[in-house]
Formats: sequence, C-alpha cells, structure tokens
Amino acid sequence: MGAPAGEVRQLEPGGEQQLSNFLLWHSAYAEMVFPPQLWPDFDQRCVWQAVEAYARRTRRFGAVR
Repeated sequence: MGAPAGEVRQLEPGGEQQLSNFLLWHSAYAEMVFPPQLWPDFDQRCVWQAVEAYARRTRRFGAVR
C-alpha cells in the first residue's frame, strides 16, 4: 500500500500524540492517526481502522476554513 507522491501518513500506536524528531520537516501536512492499541496488540484490524480514518478526512493541504 503506497501513498501518492508528497503524501505522508503516520501511525503512533499506544495513543501517544507526539512526534519524534525523525524527518520532522516531512510532517508539515501529514495525516496522522493515534490509535489506542499498543504496538504488540496492533493487528490487521487496527491497520484497517486507521485506513478508514484516513478515508473519512477531507484534505485541505494547509488551507484554513
């Protein structure tokens, strides 16, 4: 499952809502999901729930409504 060019997706299992310093500049317009499951419990169902969360979003690419 590849993301289109210029699109960043990030999952942070465990419900922590933070970013590390790893490639921080690439996260400017990233779509992020913070599922509550911890990594050992993160399974295919959790991935599918994250994909569904992305699909429900309307991308604005930094525009303010």
